[in-house]
Amino acid sequence: MRRTAIALTTAVSVVLMLSACSSQPPAQEQSPAAVSDGTPAPTPAPVTAQGVDPYSLAALKDPNSAVYKRSVFFDYDQYVIKDEFRSLIEAHGMFLVKNPNIKMRIQGNADERGSREYNLALGQKRAEAMKNALMLQGATEAQVEAVSLGEEKPRCTESNESCWSQNRRGDMLYTGEF
Repeated sequence: MRRTAIALTTAVSVVLMLSACSSQPPAQEQSPAAVSDGTPAPTPAPVTAQGVDPYSLAALKDPNSAVYKRSVFFDYDQYVIKDEFRSLIEAHGMFLVKNPNIKMRIQGNADERGSREYNLALGQKRAEAMKNALMLQGATEAQVEAVSLGEEKPRCTESNESCWSQNRRGDMLYTGEF
């Protein structure tokens, strides 16, 4: 039922985008109609959607794809997935469902504050939260592995909130990337 709702929402979005593109140019003074010589006018090429199949491997490298982004960011000392990242998790979950032979490793990360043991545990909880959310979308236990890197793989090395917020994350890597 949920997949049907997602598919319907996607279809409605595409129709709305296409209808927004079909606006008429402003009215101008009309010229007289041309005289036809009786030959049929050429048939215009069909309109097709641009981009890649959202469930293909190419979608992972397409910046316009829903599965291009791979990181979920967390609040300080938290491992609850924020609402702003739900659609990203749903997209990756659907990708895994459509590609049952693909495997994912989620690397949970923490900022430098806290002990090494605490950060490893927090990173694991973040990775597990993401794994559970993906499995609710239909991914299988065998497809998703959750590991913690703690504070060992920072994106930013400065000691300030802006930098720490970049390090509180879970990164999704697919087969061949880990």
